[in-house]
Amino acid sequence: MLIVGNGHVITRDAKNQYFPDGAVAIDGMKICRVGQTAEIRRAFPDADFIDAKGGVIMPAFINTHEHIYSAMARGLNINGYAPKGFLDILDGLWWNIDRHLTNDLTYLSAMETYVECIKNGVTTVFDHHASFGEIKDSLFAIGQAAQELGIRSCLCYEVSDRDGQDKARQAVLENEAWIRHAQADTTDMLAGMMGMHAQFTISDETMALAAEHKPDGVGYHIHVAEGIEDLQDCLKKHGKRIIDRLYDWNILGPKTLLGHCIHVNPHEMDLIKETDTMVVHNPESNMGNACGCPPTMDMVHRGILTGLGTDGYTHDMIESYKVANILHKHHLCDATAAWTEVPQMLFYNNAVIANRYFKAPLGVLAEGAAADVIVMDYIAPTPMNEENINGHILFGMNGHDVVTTIANGKVLMENRQLTGVDEEALMAKIREGAATLAGRINGYL
Repeated sequence: MLIVGNGHVITRDAKNQYFPDGAVAIDGMKICRVGQTAEIRRAFPDADFIDAKGGVIMPAFINTHEHIYSAMARGLNINGYAPKGFLDILDGLWWNIDRHLTNDLTYLSAMETYVECIKNGVTTVFDHHASFGEIKDSLFAIGQAAQELGIRSCLCYEVSDRDGQDKARQAVLENEAWIRHAQADTTDMLAGMMGMHAQFTISDETMALAAEHKPDGVGYHIHVAEGIEDLQDCLKKHGKRIIDRLYDWNILGPKTLLGHCIHVNPHEMDLIKETDTMVVHNPESNMGNACGCPPTMDMVHRGILTGLGTDGYTHDMIESYKVANILHKHHLCDATAAWTEVPQMLFYNNAVIANRYFKAPLGVLAEGAAADVIVMDYIAPTPMNEENINGHILFGMNGHDVVTTIANGKVLMENRQLTGVDEEALMAKIREGAATLAGRINGYL
């Protein structure tokens, strides 16, 4: 038994309960009670106790679109890299990195990403992986890191013809192998999807191969209309818009997650809604790549299940919250935009998306829910309650305010110290791996 108490508890359940001196009781992997600290401690007098010291106790974050393979890009200098647009960024940076990744480097990339997730209070990750330098067992390398560090993970490999049909086939088979492995797992901590890069790098033959090898019960995770080039390619090659092509290939549906959806029109949004397909918005990446601002507010208003991700740009979901909030105000020239839509995406829709793949209720502090709990070192300078907590998070907190992270009942970090991990030794190995990757890319290793 474990109690996290003496803090302001935000439950995010249907009642949106708030306990100003609250506590969460954890029994094994599940939450067994939420209430006032004194009441909870009386009920479970022998439980271990984590003191929130007046901070905020809330559900851990969920990231519905990550890129673990990008972990070693920070500070990377690539000889001759001078991109002039989005396609140059893809080919010169991201595809260049993934072509030089081995499973050892993929594992280290996952360890680095998951450490940062823990430090930012993220305990559930939907990752979209690429490592065309070594495809077979690459998802299993990430899965090993996920299990070692205790992060709930839904993984996929991005199928693409960009490096030839043989590697596209290997990618399809890697997805199939991982999905079957995850489906046989009983921990409710692993899941899999059929990953796809984007339609402009996927032929009809590879579409058919992916459909043939996709196990039942899962959907696709694919980038959609991120750059205008993707739409132009689809119109030129197939005479239809991207969502129509995906619909014709039976890719849309309640288990499929579409990343970005920047260049989509009302007809396509209608198809996404009618098929109950999920969408994930990645504001910082869209801005950084100058791809445009998606019609995210319109999608939310249409009732499309739209979540919030980071695209590997950051691992801090509060940072994505802040950027999405101002991006849509700026884009729509409307200071009233995004106040309710973005927190709905982050705090509620991400949980609904995750629970299409994981059984235990996520994103809430409630009896029977997964024991995914974080403590924020935040003492409010103004009154705080269930009605204004989002404003306190938006304007007063960031990911590095997380001091304690618990996932599935396991304490992964307490008082900013990782548990069961020699962080200094691990980071030394990651830095060595990053130097090796840079050497391979630039031809001196």
